[in-house]
Amino acid sequence: MPTLLSVLLVHWNTRDDLRESLEALREYPYSRGAQEVIVVDNASEDGAAEMVRESFPEVRLIANPANELYAHGVNQCADAATGDLLLLLNPDAQVQAGTLDTLSAFLDSKPDAAAVAPKLIHENGAVQASVRGFPSPVALLGEFLLLSRVWKSSKTWASWRMPTFDYNAPGEAPQPMASCFLIRREAWRKVGAMDERFPLYFNDADWCLRAYTAGYRIYYTPDTAAKHGYGGTTRRVRRAAVWESRRAMLRFLGKQYADKTPMPLLWLLTVLITLDAWVRTGRWGQSLGKWGGETTPDSLRVELERERRSV
Repeated sequence: MPTLLSVLLVHWNTRDDLRESLEALREYPYSRGAQEVIVVDNASEDGAAEMVRESFPEVRLIANPANELYAHGVNQCADAATGDLLLLLNPDAQVQAGTLDTLSAFLDSKPDAAAVAPKLIHENGAVQASVRGFPSPVALLGEFLLLSRVWKSSKTWASWRMPTFDYNAPGEAPQPMASCFLIRREAWRKVGAMDERFPLYFNDADWCLRAYTAGYRIYYTPDTAAKHGYGGTTRRVRRAAVWESRRAMLRFLGKQYADKTPMPLLWLLTVLITLDAWVRTGRWGQSLGKWGGETTPDSLRVELERERRSV
């Protein structure tokens, strides 16, 4: 039976990347049914909304008056979509010939699948490490104490980054990068929308874990690929992104694991996560700007305890 596939794109100031992504969708459309493309523009200042209106009239554009961030934008797209299949697609990702059809056919072959992700490749064709496990407390302990680099095949210490994952074989992939991620509409309804308490990071990890809890599986297939770059940002924005990512990691731990993890271990992880952010940004005591004030191990621990009480 022919299906309708809805492509969901959320962007902020990525006009050139967005154009390339939309051009690829136009060149390599879904052929197992109809296709609709929905773009949420989060108050971009680079003329992207005008570009979409003028160059891609077939695209449904939702222009937000303010930057509502990624998770909210995805939920906006999903609410507006009418498809049986929902493709989360980053503006810096481009589908290739057959990508959409292959992903759709893969879901047809796996009744227990909530979603599937393709192989992601760089501009030069190199395969990206795009699959991770869930960031459980033990997995994060292995990551931040570098145990995952010593025991790379360990299903305990290396279970988050999964450095030995076989990108040449199809199989379960607990948490693939959602840069190109095809979801059954039925699963989206059952699992629920993106949790907007994770506005930028870990919303995909949270959704995938909820999908597993609901009885679904997530898959990866190397039989098709999407080209994926990394959007350019200033050094200042990258620093802020590191801190927001680490704050989201704490929120994720608080939501998914706090009720079954000893508090001393959570406190230790709070310290390790904070130190990791300091090292990555190169600024001790880096401010989080709009996401919060001075960030210290104590302030992140307080946030973790707040998340723990909310679940």
